[in-house]
Amino acid sequence: MLHQESDIIIIGAGLTGLTLAYLLEETQLSVTILEGRPRIGGRIHTLYPEGEPPQEMGATWLGMKHQNLISLLEELNLETFPQELGDKAIYEPMSINPPQLVVLPANQDPSYRIKGGSSALINSLADRLSKTQLITQQVVKSIKQKDGKVNVTTGTDQYTANKVISTLPPYLLCHTIDMQPQLPSELTHLASQTHTWMGESIKVSLAYERPFWKAENSSGTIFSNVGPVPEMYDHSDLDKRYFALMGFMNGNYHTLTRTERREMILKQLTKYYGTQASTPVAYHETVWREESMTYSDYNSHVLPHQHNGHAAYRDSYWDGKLMIAGAETAAHHPGYMDGAVSSAKHVLHQITQLN
Repeated sequence: MLHQESDIIIIGAGLTGLTLAYLLEETQLSVTILEGRPRIGGRIHTLYPEGEPPQEMGATWLGMKHQNLISLLEELNLETFPQELGDKAIYEPMSINPPQLVVLPANQDPSYRIKGGSSALINSLADRLSKTQLITQQVVKSIKQKDGKVNVTTGTDQYTANKVISTLPPYLLCHTIDMQPQLPSELTHLASQTHTWMGESIKVSLAYERPFWKAENSSGTIFSNVGPVPEMYDHSDLDKRYFALMGFMNGNYHTLTRTERREMILKQLTKYYGTQASTPVAYHETVWREESMTYSDYNSHVLPHQHNGHAAYRDSYWDGKLMIAGAETAAHHPGYMDGAVSSAKHVLHQITQLN
């Protein structure tokens, strides 16, 4: 078993972990990031198929209120562009009524996408980590405090540090990792009832040769109370070379096969657009319930965003040797990309104050 030492171990190479490592590059501290997946990015996951626009299977949008994220994007010289909604939407209120084209009100709070896909942010952060050691396929099994140090054991190796920062969703941290000494019961109870944002989501995307939804009496913006896709949007690239529709499928369909989900979605889109929607160039999906590094079944019903941003997550534990970070822990915009960046900044402040 390999044994390595560093000043700080960050668990998780998602947006929080990579942003924190990027901020720590200015210090003299040695940093190791342990990531369970073979890829980095966590819930930011952009596919880059040839001949298609970047396909967002995870976090996608930001708004002007997300100033922590916007500042980071500007610092990294990454551009954004507006999400195209159009002035109309296809709306399906109930199964007994046909879908209708409705006029959208003026959007006072537009959404934006990152040029080149959300993973452009992840890759840009990773490229700037000159001193940080980033190790993938390291699923953490235990975190133990001993003799003034913290030992982290994965399925294959052991790592030791002065401080450990977990960026995992709180539920996963407290219910899939052996913690010694045990965390306060109040914290573990809180974590058991904390929602993991996007954990139940099914993201779907369909690429097409031409954007037929841009016709005058049509729209790529879809809202349906009938489903199986309750909302869908234009997902063409910024240069208008490649075209796609992307949205969310009702999470209850996670028990179906990929083929069954695809057929249901094509049936729904054909209802709106006719047979031209029945032959996509490609179909992509990510069922986030199947991502064990993101989701684990709750013991009881948890509401969306439940306990996201709770102040207990911004305390330090084990005499300052363990900190909990991640999008769900942020005081502002928890669960979103902006929350992930905000959380990283908060932990940086904790580390510098405690050192």
